[in-house]
Amino acid sequence: MTEPRFSELIAGYTFFEGPRWHEGRLWLSDFYTHQVIAVGLDGRVEQIAEVPGQPSGLGWLPDGRLLVVSMRERKIMRREADGRLVQHADLSGIAGGHVNDMVVDREGRAYVGNFGFDLMGGGAPALARLARVEPDGTAFIAAEDLYFPNGSMLTPDGKTLIVVETMGNRISAFDVRVDGTLGPRRDWARFGDLPTMRDVPAVLGSLKAAPDGAVLDAEGAVWFADAVGHRAVRMAPGGEILQSISTGNMGCFALTLAGPDRRTLCLCVAPDFHEAARKAAREAAIWTTVVDVPGAGTP
Repeated sequence: MTEPRFSELIAGYTFFEGPRWHEGRLWLSDFYTHQVIAVGLDGRVEQIAEVPGQPSGLGWLPDGRLLVVSMRERKIMRREADGRLVQHADLSGIAGGHVNDMVVDREGRAYVGNFGFDLMGGGAPALARLARVEPDGTAFIAAEDLYFPNGSMLTPDGKTLIVVETMGNRISAFDVRVDGTLGPRRDWARFGDLPTMRDVPAVLGSLKAAPDGAVLDAEGAVWFADAVGHRAVRMAPGGEILQSISTGNMGCFALTLAGPDRRTLCLCVAPDFHEAARKAAREAAIWTTVVDVPGAGTP
């Protein structure tokens, strides 16, 4: 059931991730149907691509070609002008688990997170590396020792990369050098102690929030989906919660600011994130609401 303050844009999918506002439409990955779709704010849907290995993060090269993360294969795929999907980058030597969210800068350089361990297979939690992928597909380690790097954003000037850490009780920031390499990690916000990476239930139990998909707004705040809190959170640098919107019985796992004025907050909601349950059902939806401050930077 849609919470009263939201409108439902689309429903009947498995599990949405990677929402991006691009060329007048909301682009999304649906995990277990392996689709990338584009949706107008009128609810009209176009299927863009079918991606092997479970699609997630999305971005675009300067020439307009789509990049999409193939989570399980630990690759980035590229959609050519004729619609073919080809391998853009292989991240298997960098990622310790499923590859997840991604942000692509104006030059076509991608920054890509990963789980760090086999979450769905019951693996022990581990720290993760952030990957940097050059426009030609060459991949490098951009940063290390991150707690499940997930939603990533670039500031409007392209000089700062902001990365939420789902299992870290923190959001990190990095200076972006001219060549795309990153300066040292620093806290953008810290809202709890770093967890002991013993087992997943212990980590989840120690989190004040579990930021997943995220987007930057024009006042320099970050909206993030709280993957354990059934809410969307707007947070200021340093960690003050400026706004918290409950999604009731539905979990919130990704979001972005969309629309011509980028004031439509689009939430990816589902009952939970458990793979077996989501594969077997079609309960994921996109909920929308209008906010006061528009989006900014590269989401």
